[in-house]
Amino acid sequence: MNGHDIFDLHGKIALVTGSSRGIGLALSTGLAQAGAVTVLNGRDSEQLRLTQSELAEATGADIRAYAFDVTDSAAVADAAARIEVEVGPVDIVVNNTGVQHRAPLLEFGDDDFRRIIDTNLTSAFYVGREFARAMTDRGRGKIVNICSVQSELGRAGIAPYAASKGGLKMLTRGMCADLAPSGIQVNALAPGYFDTELTRALVENEEFTAWLAARTPAGRWGRTEELVGALLFLSSAASDFVNGQILYVDGGMTAVV
Repeated sequence: MNGHDIFDLHGKIALVTGSSRGIGLALSTGLAQAGAVTVLNGRDSEQLRLTQSELAEATGADIRAYAFDVTDSAAVADAAARIEVEVGPVDIVVNNTGVQHRAPLLEFGDDDFRRIIDTNLTSAFYVGREFARAMTDRGRGKIVNICSVQSELGRAGIAPYAASKGGLKMLTRGMCADLAPSGIQVNALAPGYFDTELTRALVENEEFTAWLAARTPAGRWGRTEELVGALLFLSSAASDFVNGQILYVDGGMTAVV
């Protein structure tokens, strides 16, 4: 296997949760371009079908779409069974679904806290667990959890988000401990600050953008396509002996004080 073949995903099937837009769509595009049959997921079936059509036209790849709620354990189990039968054995699972809510800690409501934990952390447990069942039987598989610089760093106004992403970091390592003996690699990709719909308010805030440029050695916001190379590494044979690791793609933010 040469240096190019080791990243090739032809013949692989990949599922990306929360992939109708933003980072999830960028990651799905990269997987499709690398040759994987790519399965999109979201709760809005109409938006999902539109994204499926646009991505298939843009890449010429085999793109599938399954609408289900990743925070619903029964729905995840049903979808996992259907995808394994209707599409084929899933080789790569990317737990990308995420939500943000900003508020001072003393004003944070119970429902908002639970929604963030369920969406960002519990969903990765449900999806990872269900697809790992078949991966374990086959003795191979890749699970990539999408963490964040907030897996390491706190910031005022987003304590529950940081808790969810810190939990996802440790879930990644715990899943590695359980699943590595079965030939499954579980790692995490941790973006820094990227220009997406989720961060639009911050991107348009001149004061915050100036702070970000000063705080990040690269001096700018990240572009979603800059996450693809790291994902292909963690999804391909290139990372077959990499397990339980968190790969930060953050322009150097977590490397400096």
